[in-house]
Amino acid sequence: MTPTYALYALRYATRDARRQEHFIGGDPHDAPMPMDYFVWVAVGGGQAWVIDTGFTAEVAVRRKRRWLRCPVESLRLLGIDPDGVGDVIISHLHYDHVGGFHKYRRARFHLQEQEMRYATGRYMCHHRLRHSFEVEDVAGIVRMTFADRVVFHDGDAELAPGIAVHAMGGHSMGLQCVTVETARGRVVLASDVAHFYENLETKRPFTTAFYVGDMLEGFDRLKALAPGPGHIVPGHDPEVMRRYPAVPGLEGTAVRLHAEPSA
Repeated sequence: MTPTYALYALRYATRDARRQEHFIGGDPHDAPMPMDYFVWVAVGGGQAWVIDTGFTAEVAVRRKRRWLRCPVESLRLLGIDPDGVGDVIISHLHYDHVGGFHKYRRARFHLQEQEMRYATGRYMCHHRLRHSFEVEDVAGIVRMTFADRVVFHDGDAELAPGIAVHAMGGHSMGLQCVTVETARGRVVLASDVAHFYENLETKRPFTTAFYVGDMLEGFDRLKALAPGPGHIVPGHDPEVMRRYPAVPGLEGTAVRLHAEPSA
């Protein structure tokens, strides 16, 4: 029998932004459209699976993001010891998804092989493509590889009963999303396959792109993986914090994705 997981989104940073920054081709209504930054954790089957690790306070200052709380501290507030986490899924190697990897002392990191090729290959000669990476993060994952702590995947893979990764590409060459079985059915953690609900609903891709064709097809694949629209969780939308119930005592920081959304 496949276990079901309690699934949480943990907001750790935010930034002010405008609509034209989030859609290729801009947007005719250049109104404010803030962006939130999340990590996720699935708890069940006797362990906690962390999905992405966020960035550090130092990177937040340099990139002018508003730092709210270290994701590792949010895990502790949920009763999860980061030193006891055995597996971390990295959706891709952009700074806001991998920058806290060093805070997990014994975890293995699950990554698409295509993403490592991308982050260490010829495309990084182009500033437009490398601006979302931090060289020390990439070098750190290379070191983790030499320490036998990276598990590479070549496409879709079931990591454990009820936990799977799905290769998507588009936003980054080796981007992957994650599906998690919960009490309300399969939840699709889109990560940056869809930054906002609106990217997905209007099929307008986000501005940071490796291959726009894969971004567009990724929207359709998210929908095919999910039981319904309410089971897809975008990677950066502040609406996530409004649609899902907060963990008591962690309002504004943690919401329960295994509960039914309000809309």
